[in-house]
Amino acid sequence: MRLDHWLTSRFTYRSRTEWQKAIRDSQILLNGKKTRPSRILHGDEIIDFDFGNIEEPPVRTDYSILYENPHFIAVAKPGNIPVHPAGRFFNHTLLMLLRKNYGELYVVNRLDRETSGIVLFARSSEAAAALSGCLARREAFKKYIVLVHGDFPQTLDGTGWLSPDTASTIRKKRRFTVEKPDPLSEDVEDCKTVFNLLEKCGPLSKVECILHTGRLHQIRATLCSLGFPVAGDKLYGVDDTIFSRYADGIMTAQDRENLLYERQALHAWKLEFISPFNGEKVCFEAPFPDEFQLPVS
Repeated sequence: MRLDHWLTSRFTYRSRTEWQKAIRDSQILLNGKKTRPSRILHGDEIIDFDFGNIEEPPVRTDYSILYENPHFIAVAKPGNIPVHPAGRFFNHTLLMLLRKNYGELYVVNRLDRETSGIVLFARSSEAAAALSGCLARREAFKKYIVLVHGDFPQTLDGTGWLSPDTASTIRKKRRFTVEKPDPLSEDVEDCKTVFNLLEKCGPLSKVECILHTGRLHQIRATLCSLGFPVAGDKLYGVDDTIFSRYADGIMTAQDRENLLYERQALHAWKLEFISPFNGEKVCFEAPFPDEFQLPVS
């Protein structure tokens, strides 16, 4: 196997492109020497990692344990902490912080760095497979709460399709359409979310989201495409050009005013499923964060 392929498959917190750059920058050594990404590995060779003293960005660490048993842990994650190592984050992640007390853990469900709410961690690979299978078969009941701009209706059906948003300059942004995109590609996925209004307050609406599928950016992309951008969201909010300025470190005071909040106002509130270990129904709830105070109407 090629060195870059092995690194990508073994250490999934970095992309293949990121591992290739690390190899070219001599952060990865093979048998004590500089090498190339395409080098074919052989038995009994030694791979060294040297990333120097990288200073990771600060993160919130005020997570709380909702429940634990011999098979898994349910954690209430705050916003602005990654679930697992990626990019600039390694030790400053929820997974690595939890490992200090619980040892080896396996991530079952992921949330974006800015999204708060319930995350499951399995305590063995067998438990991880059982829980992941449960979620993949859509046997889990998941509810989110989100704050959006606009006068939201009492209920809204978000059944349709997610595909790349070709109108945006941000490559990772997705769009929601009711009609199936033509032509279909591997980037197109079906999705279903049911939205229910919880409260209206000034320019914002507090909305409950019931997920029937679990797609990348499903809630945020669907709401944005339906005309209800997510408050605090740099990509799916009132202006997606904020995302580029945020990435470049040049966000303006006006950008922050338009966002209303420091992070996207999305929270994984409730998770319910039948335990694959004893057949009993389990339900977890993480309170909606106090930081998302609604404006005075």
